[in-house]
Amino acid sequence: MTALSGAAVGVLGGLIGLGGAEFRLPLLIGVFGFLALQAVILNKAMSLLVVATALPARILGVPLDQIVPHWPVIVNLLAGSLVGAYLGASWATRMASRTLYRVLAGLLVVIAGVLVATHLAQTPPIGLTGPAQIVAGILAGVAIGVVAAIMGVAGGELLIPTIVLLYGIDIKVAGSLSLAVSLPTMLIAFARYSQDKSFAVLAENKTFLVVMAAGSVVGTIIGGALLGVVPAAVLVPLLAVLLLFSARKVWQHQ
Repeated sequence: MTALSGAAVGVLGGLIGLGGAEFRLPLLIGVFGFLALQAVILNKAMSLLVVATALPARILGVPLDQIVPHWPVIVNLLAGSLVGAYLGASWATRMASRTLYRVLAGLLVVIAGVLVATHLAQTPPIGLTGPAQIVAGILAGVAIGVVAAIMGVAGGELLIPTIVLLYGIDIKVAGSLSLAVSLPTMLIAFARYSQDKSFAVLAENKTFLVVMAAGSVVGTIIGGALLGVVPAAVLVPLLAVLLLFSARKVWQHQ
């Protein structure tokens, strides 16, 4: 059950070129019965494992010589996302459980909206340059860091469209750049969560963590191989509806 759930999450994410952590979070809460903060910490740990596994494969698909010239983009976003990750994790550990459930539900709705907007709409780069672009990158990084920390996700669903729209970079290269931003951002949030007593959920559920993460990695590979098989016009609305349904369940969770 655990491995299959992880694989299903990975397939869903892989079908749209993501890791699927936004689909894993509602499962951890609604199916496996973890409390909100425990689910977020578990989700963050699994996201770290999935991203660490995805990096070597991504380098094979997009060589380093295509990524290195864009190092200013990575630095620009990290200047905001590292701060946002620390703030987001700090806020999550201080929220009342009921409040955190509702914040998570709201963020799932936001992710559903971003999913539809970025996969179905053709939006050109916004055309900012110079200092304006740098400031926008830092602010976007802060917001993405906060959301990624609170949800326990890598943040690719927000980072990739931001990189494409703000810097005008090809979406394939943007996927690799998002991983370069995600990994240190997640480590900061993870370090902050390690100071909370709920972090013990990892030690208490080591087997569950490893099995579900392994299932997610396998599922992501399968989903990636099937990328484009299901038309985006059909797949994306279905996934958005699934996120909205999950948001409703998380909102109502006690």
